[in-house]
Amino acid sequence: MEEWGETYHSKHGAIQEAKHVFIQNGLSLFKEQSVAVLEIGFGTGLNALVTLLEAEKLKLTIDYTGVEAYPILPEEVEKLNYVSQLNANQSDTDFQLMHSSEWGVKTVVSKGFTLTKRQQYFNEISDKNRFDLIYFDAFGFQYQPELWSVEIFKKMFEALKPNGVLVTYACRGSVKRAMIEVGFSTEKLPGPPGKREMLRAVKK
Repeated sequence: MEEWGETYHSKHGAIQEAKHVFIQNGLSLFKEQSVAVLEIGFGTGLNALVTLLEAEKLKLTIDYTGVEAYPILPEEVEKLNYVSQLNANQSDTDFQLMHSSEWGVKTVVSKGFTLTKRQQYFNEISDKNRFDLIYFDAFGFQYQPELWSVEIFKKMFEALKPNGVLVTYACRGSVKRAMIEVGFSTEKLPGPPGKREMLRAVKK
């Protein structure tokens, strides 16, 4: 997103980062169950696509909600090559549906995967005890520090069910302190390529 001076994903590999942060250290904690996922920063839809693919392996039923204040344009969607990079041609129709589906409406993308896209600012989120897992994939602190504030993490804490999990690529001290202030139990984990560490937070 050029106006923020930052690309949507790590230059070290968007797919690799998505799998490491959100799947390996988030989704893989769940097995053979229904999981309500909230993504903070739907962006290009990469995390949703990777989740759809991995959910089949983990035998999960996914109710996915993606929040995005600034949706990408149709011509930008056409340039994305995630399906081919993931060798997931069988899911190309699913990925297109993720982007063409109406905002604010729950859409059945495939068997066991529903998607609701919400166009809203993160500080407008008001869900309570609804989600099992949050992918916190907002633009970096150096570009939008207000997205990494106590106010926002309080909303994340409230949106999660008890024992719910939040994962993010970030590991800044101020971010960790904000999480702890609102009640999260946090842990540092090895980060994806290009990042030494990442954070996982649990609502106790």
